[in-house]
Amino acid sequence: MPKTSEKPALELSQPVIVIVGPTASGKTDVAQEIARRANGEVVSADSMQIYEGMDIGTGKLPAAERIVPHWGFDIRKPGEAYSASLFQEYARTCFADIDARGKRCVLAGGTGFYVRAAIDDYDFASGEQVGNSVREKWAAFLAEHGSQALWDALNECDAESAAIIHPNNSKRVVRALEMLELDGVSYASQHEGLATLGQAVPALFFGLSVDPELLKKRINVRVDGMFEAGLVDEVRALCEQGFTEALTAREAIGYKEVVAALEGRCSMEEASEAIKLATRRYAKRQRSWWRHDERVRWVAADDGDVARMADEIQQLL
Repeated sequence: MPKTSEKPALELSQPVIVIVGPTASGKTDVAQEIARRANGEVVSADSMQIYEGMDIGTGKLPAAERIVPHWGFDIRKPGEAYSASLFQEYARTCFADIDARGKRCVLAGGTGFYVRAAIDDYDFASGEQVGNSVREKWAAFLAEHGSQALWDALNECDAESAAIIHPNNSKRVVRALEMLELDGVSYASQHEGLATLGQAVPALFFGLSVDPELLKKRINVRVDGMFEAGLVDEVRALCEQGFTEALTAREAIGYKEVVAALEGRCSMEEASEAIKLATRRYAKRQRSWWRHDERVRWVAADDGDVARMADEIQQLL
């Protein structure tokens, strides 16, 4: 089961306003508009937007379009490790600082686990920390034997956890092996217990709901726009800086596909279609993450009207 933190809940003068929803639902614009109206600042809970130079492919709000201060952007180099545990510390430090300055905290959530790490009463097991010998050992095992052998190793010692992790999701398989070895904790048990955690940070949750077929069209348009905005040049520049391996991580949708095209393993058109498919699948996972969270009050986002959505959320505050 997850560890319940013994640290006191973070005390804020006003609850954090949390905006969640799938990719291309309008979270970025709505969060910024809410922050503008509430004299607030935005903390981004996106596991890829933390990386410098990964801007177009992650949908990071350009600096010129930020009308309120934003946090959570550009805090790591693409080759540097990061974790939900580190984000928890970072986000709560941001919340405390923003609140102390008399501002309202707005959390814009693309990565569900980062949102829950920031808000919920979760004390991470030691394996979640960046930089440990157990992680390095299993990473080396993966490099030598491949993802299927890694999953088989987990299945031998924790079949329950292996059953809920896809063999290709090597990062999560390594995480499950770390938890067993470092803390004697089953990933499956931890995953089940997440739903019962209380909040360590006062927060109000709002979700943006978009019809799946409409969202599919938005995602396709968004990906086309990324290519027009210079995604290929962005990826090429990062590769020239030596970040190719970091960019091919499973989470970096939009980067690993372009790398494949640049290396001649597919056409750029095929890379574009692969990005659209991967993004649609990711959006589906994002919807599933929040679907059963009773804290989330849903706002229709089909029309893309930021002002109208902000009005509805304001009325619920």
